[in-house]
This record gives sequence, C-alpha cells and structure tokens, in this order.
Amino acid sequence: EELDRLRHLVVNCVMATDIVDKELGALRKNRWKKAFELDAENPDSEHVNRKATIVIEHIIQASDVSHTMQHWHVYLKWNEKFFHECYRAFLDGRAEKDPSEGWYQGELGFFDFYIIPLAKKLEQCKVFGVTSDELLNYATANRQEWEKKGKDVVAGYMA
Repeated sequence: EELDRLRHLVVNCVMATDIVDKELGALRKNRWKKAFELDAENPDSEHVNRKATIVIEHIIQASDVSHTMQHWHVYLKWNEKFFHECYRAFLDGRAEKDPSEGWYQGELGFFDFYIIPLAKKLEQCKVFGVTSDELLNYATANRQEWEKKGKDVVAGYMA
C-alpha cells in the first residue's frame, strides 16, 4: 500500500510538468480546491495526504518554470535559451509554427494564466514562508518588464 502511494505520487509529479493538457490542468485545479478550500477544516489523514500531494505537484511545476520567478536577468537567460530551442525546432521542421511570431504575447499569457497564479498558490500553501512573497514579486515584476521590453527582446533574439 505504501509503495502504491509512492508510485501514485511520483506519477502525479511527472504529470504535473505537463502544463499543456487542459484535462490534467482541470483535475489539478479541482484537487487544489478540494485540499485548500473545500476540505480546509477536515484534518483527517486522507485530507493531509491530498494536501501534501497537490503541494508537491505545485512545487514540481514551480521548479519547471523557476526562471520566471527569479531576477529579470535569470528569466531572460532561460527565456532566450528556450526561444532558440523552439526556433531551431521550427527551422529543422520539427515545429509547425515560427515562435518569433507569437513569443511576446505568449509570454504575457504565460505569466497571466500560469506563472502568477502558480506563485499565488505557492503563497497560499505557505510551504516556503516569506520566500513565497519573493517568488510572486519576481513573477509580477518580470511580467511588467516583459510587457515593456519584450518586443525588443524578441527582436534581439532574431538579430
């Protein structure tokens, strides 16, 4: 039974990195809601396990995109590397769409609909203490900086 729980946790953590699958995202949102909103007053072991599992999933998600919640220069470094990886895939015929055409707007949406909500959830679960505030502040600041400078940044990637 304990080995089954560990396997389930590992599978959920790996699946948590798939942020494109809408169905998985909806399931994760429902588990979060159940753990932090609906069952908040229910301290039984099932609730504690559910809460721990969903928190670990969100930590894995945050680690996958941690550059977005760090200093602007760290964010830019890894954003550029990912951009060039995607652009190379396009040039090699492994991707259908030229990433330069939507990268600027895509990053704004990524911050608004994934990064900032994720940072808020990390703050809500309180596992990082005051560091959660820092993650959210960096995410918000990077989003604002990207809005101002992102078009020029993408142009620089293409130069």
